[in-house]
Amino acid sequence: MDRVLIFGYGNFDRQDDGVAWHVLAAVARRLGREVPASPDEEFLLTGDSPDFMFELQLTPELAETVAQYDRVCFVDAHTGAVPNEVNVEELTTEFQSSPFTHHMTASTLLSFAATLYDARPPAILVSVRGYEFGFERALSERTASLAEEATDQIVAWINSRI
Repeated sequence: MDRVLIFGYGNFDRQDDGVAWHVLAAVARRLGREVPASPDEEFLLTGDSPDFMFELQLTPELAETVAQYDRVCFVDAHTGAVPNEVNVEELTTEFQSSPFTHHMTASTLLSFAATLYDARPPAILVSVRGYEFGFERALSERTASLAEEATDQIVAWINSRI
């Protein structure tokens, strides 16, 4: 069986920006896995695929982690600049420069894994439309309903190769 990583990132304290954590928790529950009480705690690595990780943002150091998996699903929020409210795209391994020093794309992280570890796991990005980015941990009603759709798509993606 493939080693699969479901990797969510975003700011849980900024409402819909934290949608990835809610999606990871929902996927884990559907698979009968234990879910941490909050994003401040890590998901337990049980040895059963998939593994779950949630971080505030992507960093170069995560290339080593990504390189250990056969398939990776990244989960993040978006603000409407992509075609669908729940957008699923296959990622390419390419370095993408950014004018922001604190911003790294999933494709850039994959390029680091390829360059440093000769690892090229197939990967997708599931991005969920966020509508409200206030200082609270609850999702807006619209994004909460989209999180369910994203959960369905990720579970189907996991099951497509089992």
